[in-house]
Amino acid sequence: MVMDNLKIAFVTPEAVPYAKTGGLADVSGALPRTLARMGHSVRLFMPKYRQVAEGISDIRRLGLKFECRIGAKSYESDIFRTVDEDCGLETFFIGNDHFFNRGELYIAPATKKDYADNDERFIFFSQAVLKAVKGLNWNPDIIHANDWQSALIIPMLRILYKNDQCFARTRAIFTIHNMGYQGQFPPETFEKLGVDKSYFYPIGPFEFWGDVNFMKSAIYFADKITTVSPTYACEIQQSDEFGKGLQGVLAERSADLIGILNGVDYSQWSPEKDRLIPRRYGPANLSGKKKNKLALLHKCGFPIRMEHPLIGIISRLDVQKGFDLLEEIFAEVMDLDLQLVLLGTGDEKYQEFLKEIEIRYPDKFKAFLGFDNRLAHLIEAGCDMFLMPSHYEPCGLNQMYSLKYGTVPIIRKTGGLADSVSDFDERNLTGTGFAFTNYDSQELLQTIKRAVRTFGRRRIWSKIVKQGMSKDFSWDSSAKKYLELYESLAQSD
Repeated sequence: MVMDNLKIAFVTPEAVPYAKTGGLADVSGALPRTLARMGHSVRLFMPKYRQVAEGISDIRRLGLKFECRIGAKSYESDIFRTVDEDCGLETFFIGNDHFFNRGELYIAPATKKDYADNDERFIFFSQAVLKAVKGLNWNPDIIHANDWQSALIIPMLRILYKNDQCFARTRAIFTIHNMGYQGQFPPETFEKLGVDKSYFYPIGPFEFWGDVNFMKSAIYFADKITTVSPTYACEIQQSDEFGKGLQGVLAERSADLIGILNGVDYSQWSPEKDRLIPRRYGPANLSGKKKNKLALLHKCGFPIRMEHPLIGIISRLDVQKGFDLLEEIFAEVMDLDLQLVLLGTGDEKYQEFLKEIEIRYPDKFKAFLGFDNRLAHLIEAGCDMFLMPSHYEPCGLNQMYSLKYGTVPIIRKTGGLADSVSDFDERNLTGTGFAFTNYDSQELLQTIKRAVRTFGRRRIWSKIVKQGMSKDFSWDSSAKKYLELYESLAQSD
């Protein structure tokens, strides 16, 4: 039986267009809207950061205030609301200037380290969301929490609200977007939760090597756990490399762990609709792509070498993204007939390394250290190839953007990269990109060389490009899988 109108509380620490640090915000901006367009009653809950206050004008204070206790201290939450008239999605913002009126979402700008009170900030957020749901006299069928910052909602729901009629029929789903960030804090943090101390014991639902682990608690108490690609769902159960210490806990919940590949918002990321690129284009006529390549070459200050492939990277500068491999082979890559443009920011040592490379190879390498959304769109539209040699990649979105833009991905077979890009098979002329298996710099180099050689074979290259552009990773397919999961839970006893 298909349920016509599910009530879904989607809880996230960030969502576009309000606040973003990574792919979680893209998912949280797109999935709830897609579900709302499908006719369901969806309410999104997130913190009212400074960026939110500065970014939208039609936000309305509801006049609902709730007291939240963190250990011996008490803080008041304020609730704000806005509505997306296009789809009916209601977004509720949890306000408290002490916790959320800050320059960045999670990291102090002055120290470049996590805020010292991140545990209290998201204990407060989790408490306030549950109080807001109850105060709005709304009985959700599903509470869908995302990543460690909202993970505590699930154990709080099961422990503190277990006899509350408001949540008598509520089922809880937890989505893991990246196992590398679990919300691990010293044992004193447990005293701030308001949960009976009997729940904190070795190998218990909250304990992890003596510390408190927010993500572990959600994995333990959730009705279902999802992650953002089928391959990543397998990887995180199998080894410490991917599970980051929680692989055993995840393996115990294997029957309830599902991988659903993230979708792409093609209203924002399609070369046929993109208003941020000089020329729009589609698979039937790729002449606009050449114009975008010319514009990007000019932007980089490169000599015009249309016969050489232009490779793009848009990434956080981090070991997770494969920059240790790139560092090992960069000189050999620069010896190839190609040009490379990078957009990103991150680890200081990689920023310094890339500045040196830029000085040594001004005709072949350009690094834009920062983030620029318009330039990100131009890189996707203007490049011939897109490089993602990640150590691990829960889902990744840029490889899916690249496919739609006819920008052939070069990837490592891991997580969502493996699920969305198929390696080019020269014999059968199938595939949408170029892939390597082992996390090895020489394998990466050989894969780049293979892609560069193939680029010179224009008819074959055109076939790879069009095979990629024909792929559909829209949110409709992913949202239907979430709906199937929601409905199965909502109908269960």
